[in-house]
Amino acid sequence: MSQVVLSLFDHSGRFVEPWAAAGYTCYCVDVQHPPGETWAGNVCLVGGDVRRFVPPPGPVAFIAAFPPCTDLSNAGAHLFRVKGLRALAAALDLVGAAADLCEKLGAPYFIENPRGQLRHYWREPDQQFDPCEYAGYLPDPHAEAYTKRTCLWTGHGFQMPEKRPVFPAQGSMVDKVPGSKNRANIRSLTPRGFSAAVFLTHHRP
Repeated sequence: MSQVVLSLFDHSGRFVEPWAAAGYTCYCVDVQHPPGETWAGNVCLVGGDVRRFVPPPGPVAFIAAFPPCTDLSNAGAHLFRVKGLRALAAALDLVGAAADLCEKLGAPYFIENPRGQLRHYWREPDQQFDPCEYAGYLPDPHAEAYTKRTCLWTGHGFQMPEKRPVFPAQGSMVDKVPGSKNRANIRSLTPRGFSAAVFLTHHRP
C-alpha cells in the first residue's frame, strides 16, 4: 500500500507535485474542487469541507495545511472591525480543524499562514521563511526570487528544510497581485521551491 500525503485547503495542488511524482497517493482537500473525489493518476482532488474530511486508511507520510488567511493576516487588519467577530471565529475554526487532524494522524506536518492573528489566538509560529530562501531548489531560481513572509506551525517531527537562497530580485510580492476574483488563490500559491525542499527533507525511499 502506497503512503498517503494530505494537503488541506489546497486548491492548486502545487504542494503535492513532488510527492505524487515519487509515487505517493496524494489528497488535496478544498471546497473549491468539484464535490466528491476527482482522480488524476495518484492525485485525488477532494471537494468538500476539511472539517468533514475522513482520511483514507493506511499510513500517512506527511500533512500540509493552508487555511484561508483573509480574516487572519495582518494585511487585512484594517478591515477586522468591519468584518466582525464571526469572520475571525470562522477562520480560527478552520485552523483548529486542521490542527486537530494533524495531531490525530501523527505524521510530520505544517500549518501555513502569513503573519497575523494566530500568534495572538494560538501561539507564535515555529518557523518562518520567504520563497527566495528556497528558490535555489528550482531549475529557474529567478521564478521565486521574491519575498512573502510565511509562518509555519509544525509538529510530529517536522524538519525545516535546508535553505538554498537567492537574491530577491523581484522584491516583495505581497501587494503585486492585481485585484480579481482569483486574487486570494494566486496570493496563496505554494512556492514550488519550498515544496521541493520539504519533499526532499521528508521523503523516505
